[in-house]
Amino acid sequence: MSRGFFITGTDTGIGKTVVAEGLIRAIKAKGLSVCPMKPAESGCSTKKGKLFPPDATALLKASGADEALDTINPYRLSNPLAPSVAAEIEAVRIDKRKILSVYRKLSKKYEMMIVEGAGGIMVPVYKKYLFLDLAKDIGLPLIIVARPGLGTINHTLLTIEAARNRGLDIAGIVINHAIKTRKGLSEKTNPEIIEKLGGAPVLGTVLYSSTHTSAQMKKAFAAIVNGLLPIQA
Repeated sequence: MSRGFFITGTDTGIGKTVVAEGLIRAIKAKGLSVCPMKPAESGCSTKKGKLFPPDATALLKASGADEALDTINPYRLSNPLAPSVAAEIEAVRIDKRKILSVYRKLSKKYEMMIVEGAGGIMVPVYKKYLFLDLAKDIGLPLIIVARPGLGTINHTLLTIEAARNRGLDIAGIVINHAIKTRKGLSEKTNPEIIEKLGGAPVLGTVLYSSTHTSAQMKKAFAAIVNGLLPIQA
């Protein structure tokens, strides 16, 4: 059975996919086989008569895993809403048993799994079943992606609290600069405060880059993965 991480965020648009891609590439660079999974993706555009999931596509490309897109991304929806809401509108029934079955099969084939949620941890997958519940059922430790600026202490601590109340393990937090901003006093002090009050390590800070494969980003993700997987060559 593989190991891995469940990637969640303090909000939507936080850069979870960029972080997941970076982690996948860094894990591959350590010589480990890794497979992504994006259980449900909403806001998909239509291409050649089919819904196209950009996040799942990017993750699969980063991993190089020999898997069908439909396998790693079993549910895709067109409306840019929480998966549960989009599914209700589009008459799609999301079945957690299918997601968990696919995860179990993939986890037996790869040394590491990177599973990316949608939005934050309290976003509903279907009806009252939250990504918090899915993360619990999958059983991988969380990596929480947080924004760097003002407000992130509150959002990050709330996410940590919700996860711990459900008995989830937290591997740590990645501060991600999803947009280009100046680094002010808030950005400089937030990581230390989050660590002190949240009791979870800040694994690293990823600065903004126009390309997801820049040397700067590779170095940042390599450092994060080396901290998470220190015994791997």
